[in-house]
Amino acid sequence: MKKDIVLAFSGGLDTSFCVPYLQDRGWNVHTVFADTGGVDAEERAFIEQRAAELGVSSHVTVDGGPAIWDGFVKPFVWAGEAYQGQYPLLVSDRYLIVDAALARAHDLGTRAIAHGCTGMGNDQVRFDLAVKASGDYQIVAPIREIQKEHTQTRAYEQAYLEKRGFGVRAKQKAYTINENLLGLTMSGGEIDRWEAPGEEARGWCAPRERWPAEPLWVTLRFVQGEAVALDGKEMSGAQLLAQLNTMFAQYGVGRGMYTGDTTIGLKGRIVFEAPGLAALLAAHRALEEAVLSKQQNRFKPDIARKWVELVYEGFYHDPLKTDLEAFLASSQQMVNGEVVLETRGGRVDAVAVRSPHILNAKGATYAQSADWGVEEAEGFIKLFGMSSTLWAEVNKSAGND
Repeated sequence: MKKDIVLAFSGGLDTSFCVPYLQDRGWNVHTVFADTGGVDAEERAFIEQRAAELGVSSHVTVDGGPAIWDGFVKPFVWAGEAYQGQYPLLVSDRYLIVDAALARAHDLGTRAIAHGCTGMGNDQVRFDLAVKASGDYQIVAPIREIQKEHTQTRAYEQAYLEKRGFGVRAKQKAYTINENLLGLTMSGGEIDRWEAPGEEARGWCAPRERWPAEPLWVTLRFVQGEAVALDGKEMSGAQLLAQLNTMFAQYGVGRGMYTGDTTIGLKGRIVFEAPGLAALLAAHRALEEAVLSKQQNRFKPDIARKWVELVYEGFYHDPLKTDLEAFLASSQQMVNGEVVLETRGGRVDAVAVRSPHILNAKGATYAQSADWGVEEAEGFIKLFGMSSTLWAEVNKSAGND
């Protein structure tokens, strides 16, 4: 008697391969596509059609946009730090995908979960740890299994599918592409060979020759650190981020290449595009720097970097992450106001900030005017630099010996 298994499904090469592979090993495969906002209606229809073409036992599509905003975007923007200063954690939708797969497994009464992660990457860690944190499940990872016997796994997957009459889209033969509300990542092909990305290694962000001639101006309103309105129009977080992606992608904002240390110790190299997140982070940081105290602005990045490391390495459900989010939420109580963003292409700048909480001194403006005297300034400098000055005086003679 065949057993039921739930496969997190995207319609790409890896998860398409997983369907017949699992079927050949006696599983009834039930696919779940968690639509976390990175596909249009045409792609969504393709994924559903692909699942039917592969002969799955059932397929469901889950709207993951609201969950990814509340579960990731809000605390990530509060944190304001990228992994190793570069990568904006665009694959953090994996945790919401696991939630959708587990919910489907519960509905079917099965404890078997499958995913299409490779044995070389970080996603396998994120998927497995998120599943393990949710209970006692059997985890099946077909791509990891075939890597024991096949070194050219993508070529093997293609041949496996084609032998059974299933085609492979041309772009998937060269790259592994991940899209969601957060942005887009690409790996494979010349990217993995440490070469310059080809023209095909491009997703949402327009190349320079297609940037609009006129600059783009956008106003974001924040309430306790959360973006709630775009150009005066209130909307849900998922809608707001999707709109920012569309607007700033036209100007090539948020595109980059990242080489970093993966969880399992290899070097990872990807092309990424995150136009909406780049805009959100720029606006939030400008507002936050104006309203937080000096000590908050100095200390908060330490908390943020640890939060980012936990999410990157798969510890999404670790209690420390919850503890850190309590601090981040507390730091956002006065992060209220509006920020005007400008882009002329390639980058985005916060050019104006309006908030009742900006820490302005009534009688002083930096480098312009002050409500203290010369003696007070000189006394502050003397005391503030006392240690360094004493060191220089005490050791001056030693340096001349």
